Amino acid sequence: MSVDYLTSARRTIAMESAAVAALSERIDAQFNEACEVLLNCKGRVVVTGMGKSGHIARKIAATLASTGTPAMFVHPGEASHGDMGMITAQDAVLALSNSGSTAEVITLLPLLKRLSVPLVSMTGNPQSELATAAQAHLDASVSEEACPLGLAPTSSTTVALVLGDALAIALLEARGFTAEDFAFSHPGGALGRKLLLKVDDIMHTGSEIPTVLSGTPLTSALLEMSSKALGMTTVQSPSGVLLGLFTDGDLRRAIDQGLNIQNATIDEAMTSNPQRVHPGMLAAEALYIMETRKITALIVVDDDDHPVGVVHLHDILRAGVA
Repeated sequence: MSVDYLTSARRTIAMESAAVAALSERIDAQFNEACEVLLNCKGRVVVTGMGKSGHIARKIAATLASTGTPAMFVHPGEASHGDMGMITAQDAVLALSNSGSTAEVITLLPLLKRLSVPLVSMTGNPQSELATAAQAHLDASVSEEACPLGLAPTSSTTVALVLGDALAIALLEARGFTAEDFAFSHPGGALGRKLLLKVDDIMHTGSEIPTVLSGTPLTSALLEMSSKALGMTTVQSPSGVLLGLFTDGDLRRAIDQGLNIQNATIDEAMTSNPQRVHPGMLAAEALYIMETRKITALIVVDDDDHPVGVVHLHDILRAGVA
């Protein structure tokens, strides 16, 4: 059979887009009630569902957990064979079933009632047993599946997934969940590194900080730069206050201006009042400053303007922040 793949794909996308668009009209007081139930849960939100609904339930549980709502997936079939012990009276249950009459899910209803566990349902049939048993029901019905046979869950699973995302984000906003909170749930990823890694974690400290005093011969400053291999040196007062910065770029400018390198002091070639940052700044913020100002190193100072560290562009890149 000859198939126009592009036409088929566009038809599927159009049908599922229409199903999602229609969902917006059904966000009502029941959605508010569902949010309140899940927000007030003292334990975990247990998400359950069979078959394709189970796959969507797993994703919803993962999204909830990563956005500030403790959640886990429990397979309804396994719950009837021991895993019901995972659900406590402190939990709330979010049950998915397109028909609202999935036997494995319905079997759990008396057990949940006995535990007095709040139930939120997400079904395609508001009159179903699961829908009417729930404290709050989310209508995930669709007029038709994208599958031309009307058999494979397609539009219905897409709508359920979007409805789950809507729940997760509404709860995220209600909790005041922040980007840093999110990073704690993703410490191993690039996002976690960007949101958690601070300049303190990667900066050079102590004897690694290139340092010369005001009045130092420029030739001696060059030796200090070379020995510390950061392409720069701090210039400090005798009391340790930051006065300036001398970099490879400053050296090139000094040569271009005809400065006598052999006789000059560091004060004649340094950049006064250089950019500095404070401990606790995110490495991602430091990277932004470097990119904006087109520099490769930042001096980290304390409240008294004493250098306590130097963070270099290469340190940030090695840490995987970029």
